[in-house]
Order: sequence, then C-alpha cells, then structure tokens
Amino acid sequence: MRKNCIILICSIFLFCSCAGTVSEEAAQKANYHYQIGVSYLNDNNIQPAFVEFQKALQFNKYNKDIHNALGVIYLVKLENYPKAIEHFKEALDIDENFSEASNNLGNAYAKLGKYSEAIEAYKKSVSNPQYKNAAMALNNLGMVYYRLGRYDDALDSFKESIKRFSTFHLPYYGLALAYNAKAQYGEASIAITKAIEFDPLYQGNKQKATDDLLERKIRAQGLEEKDISDYLEILKY
Repeated sequence: MRKNCIILICSIFLFCSCAGTVSEEAAQKANYHYQIGVSYLNDNNIQPAFVEFQKALQFNKYNKDIHNALGVIYLVKLENYPKAIEHFKEALDIDENFSEASNNLGNAYAKLGKYSEAIEAYKKSVSNPQYKNAAMALNNLGMVYYRLGRYDDALDSFKESIKRFSTFHLPYYGLALAYNAKAQYGEASIAITKAIEFDPLYQGNKQKATDDLLERKIRAQGLEEKDISDYLEILKY
C-alpha cells in the first residue's frame, strides 16, 4: 500500500532516437541490453539490470527510455535522488512530452522535499492528453498537496485521479488522509473503506489491513510512520 507508485518502463523498442543519431547497429545493441535489463528488473535483480542499462546507454545515449529506466533504479532502488533527476531530465530533453519521465521526476523531487518542483513536474505529465497513467500522476500530485497542508487541492487531485480510474485504490487512501486532516471523519472512514476494498492486498478485509499496518508501522519512519498511524486511527472511526 504505497502512496506513490512509479511506472518503471513504458516503452519496449529502442531502434529510434529522438534527439540524436546513432547507427542502426548501435541502436539494436542498445535495445538488446535494454531488454535484458528490463528482464532483470522484472525479476528484482537490480545490479545486473543496472549494468545492462548502462551498457545500453553506451550504445545509444539519445534514447529516452534508457535514461528513464536508469532514473527509476536510482530513485527506487539506490535512493540517489539527484542522479535520478539527472536521468529523468535527460529523458525529457530528448522528448519533452515523455509524461512517464515527468511523473518520475516529480517523485524524485518529492523525495527531496522540493515540492514546488514536484508539482510542476506532475502537472506537466497530466497536461498530456495521451498519457495513459494520468491517474497515478494525479494521485502523486495530491500527496504533495497533502504534505504542504493544501488539503482542498489534495482532495481535488485525488478525486480527479479516481475519475480517471475509478477502482484505483491509492487516491482513496489519500482522500482518507486529507479528510482526516480536515476533521471530516465520516468521509475519511468511507474513503479508507473504499481503499481497502479496491486494494489487491486486502480485497476488503479490514482486519487484514489493520494487522498489516500495525506490522508495517514498526519498521516505518518519518512521514510513512505518520501516515500509517493516521490510517490506523481512521480505521477506528
């Protein structure tokens, strides 16, 4: 039940380059290493995936998908947020309409507490009418507004996310937090009930959700611990 999620890879074939030119042979070699990297990443084998993406970049430094993949590893696995930002920006220099990279860039900024930059990145991704994962970006935007105490803006973003994807569980968790912060406890209770209903981990089982949250709270720190404490409190309403 993570509040911010990242779509790791959205493009598969890398034979073309947007911002520069490489030979067909180099592009094919880049694609070969990229595909191997994706396979490793899907198996959660991070180090070999990282190595393969680096090899792919050596053959084609102009490909947005390679930069996005490296950025994801730096963001999610290595927690090197400045390096992640560097690669997401490289991807966007190649294709300014690459909304997945914009969303990921927003996540990296959010991790650093650079919320203004995160908001700008999320809004850019959502502004693309062809972006298929706009619901995720809207959820992420809502969480940043929530962190800033802009609860009405957060509610608007979470509701818009649900409009795009009605059974998406993450924005319901966000609604619960925002309503709770506004002392609208009935709405918070309804929202978290919906979240648990749609969450594939729980499938509507509140006791399972409570037990899992209690276990996670032991390991959690900082904002995550606060969120989990709030979820547990909301579940008592």
